[in-house]
Amino acid sequence: MKNINKFITIGTFATLLTFSGCSATAKHSDKLKTTSQEHTSHWGYTGHNDPSHWGNISPKYRECSQGKNQSPINITAQDSVHANLKSIGFTYNTNSNSVINNGHTVQVNIDQGSNISIDNKSFELKQFHFHTPSENEIGGKHFPLEAHFVHVDKNGDISVVAVMFKEGATNQALENIWKNLPLKEGEKIALSLSSQQINAILPADKSYYRFSGSLTTPPCTEGVRWFLLKKPVSISKEQVEKFLNTMNHPNNRPIQNINAREVLY
Repeated sequence: MKNINKFITIGTFATLLTFSGCSATAKHSDKLKTTSQEHTSHWGYTGHNDPSHWGNISPKYRECSQGKNQSPINITAQDSVHANLKSIGFTYNTNSNSVINNGHTVQVNIDQGSNISIDNKSFELKQFHFHTPSENEIGGKHFPLEAHFVHVDKNGDISVVAVMFKEGATNQALENIWKNLPLKEGEKIALSLSSQQINAILPADKSYYRFSGSLTTPPCTEGVRWFLLKKPVSISKEQVEKFLNTMNHPNNRPIQNINAREVLY
């Protein structure tokens, strides 16, 4: 077995990091407005600003094309190593406060106080958002929808918990959000989901795959801890179509080369 530690050591980011149109950090709140504006102005999923061009749009986005540990990835048995991973400690005990359509995704913002515990660290939940189809793959398979729960620790380090959705019954936990989907870019709607409703979006079985990756949107900064929950939850075809119609196009970055990385499970 290769040295597992090298796949789970994450550096501290010195600049503001953004997630699918959302800015989140524990240290650089003064840069939120500037970076968010830049983030939403220059890149997209279609046309001349699609993912194949991100690395050329700005020098700040070079990692999108030059990075060696980019996300998303396809998780295969060949690249996976059994590592007796410890359980993630989920403490989601605060409510949401709003939902926003930022032009790249629909994002639910969370009140302070919810977190996960991993690697003897606490990462605060900032927001969660959605991609259709899924960004990551398992065994070469896309899923209709993927949710990213974005967390930041006191040093600005990032952890993302990814949840996959498979087509099936209507997801009642998502209905609380889908009824309030902001349809226009920049539209923000007050949304008070309870902590119980937020927890209900997660699968009961929280076993996961782990890998070191990046943000899946510009600036594609690497050093992000990724925890992809193995068990998908259901979503109806109609729910997927409603989200897709809200975005007007798929909002997933293509699969990136795994290179020398291993996935732990």
